[in-house]
Amino acid sequence: MTTENQEEIVVETIGQVAVVTYNRGGRRNALSLKAIKKLTRIAESFQDNADISCVILTGTKSEFSAGVDLKDPERWTVDHLSLDELRILSSWGPRMCKAWEEIPQITIAAIEGLIIGGGVALAVSCDWRVAARSSYFLVPEAQIGIPLGWQTIPRLNTLVGGSRAKQIILLGDKIDSQTALDWGLADWVVDDGEARNTALALAEKLGRTTGVIVKMTKKAVNAHNHALNHLSSHMDLDQLLMCSQGNEARATRAQFQK
Repeated sequence: MTTENQEEIVVETIGQVAVVTYNRGGRRNALSLKAIKKLTRIAESFQDNADISCVILTGTKSEFSAGVDLKDPERWTVDHLSLDELRILSSWGPRMCKAWEEIPQITIAAIEGLIIGGGVALAVSCDWRVAARSSYFLVPEAQIGIPLGWQTIPRLNTLVGGSRAKQIILLGDKIDSQTALDWGLADWVVDDGEARNTALALAEKLGRTTGVIVKMTKKAVNAHNHALNHLSSHMDLDQLLMCSQGNEARATRAQFQK
């Protein structure tokens, strides 16, 4: 086993499996801009790695991720930026999700505890999701005055269907692990503390299949499922940017930042 530590992100290689662990050591494991950039580059590094057959993404024992860090000054101190600079800054979230979606190996999100907003966006960019029994999903963007971005809507729609996607996004209810399983948002529900081990067991089983067949199958399935994703969400970055600068979103964000 080899380990590469990039501050709050640790990449372990266990045989032919890479385990990427995001652990900020607090802040509900929220995604800072710095972390988003690192997770993007880590995902991109697997493109040319023929030694890895599966990539597991996980968080802490109690939190996969609470989504974007609303107290991150690098992300939210933006009044001095031009519109073009603001668009570049805002593009990192969708770039991260796209990078994880385009990893040629099978990717598994191992979820313990809460998974909120941008954390959900990241998890649905993976191929499979293993959820601990007490974990829950929450997409609160609409309630804080912004649309769900990062090209997440078509991915979510593919997994759960249109009606349930709208319920998840617009009602802002907590989705428990069993409901997530029933709806197709999660693929396995396991005992608390076992998400990572289950993902490793799945990766081991997957390793019995020829790697190139796995990659070709994933590419073919994704080409069909995601054929219209860009067409249906190509403006969501600008929609998110516009709404995030509106009075409603600014006021709500200010409440979180206190």
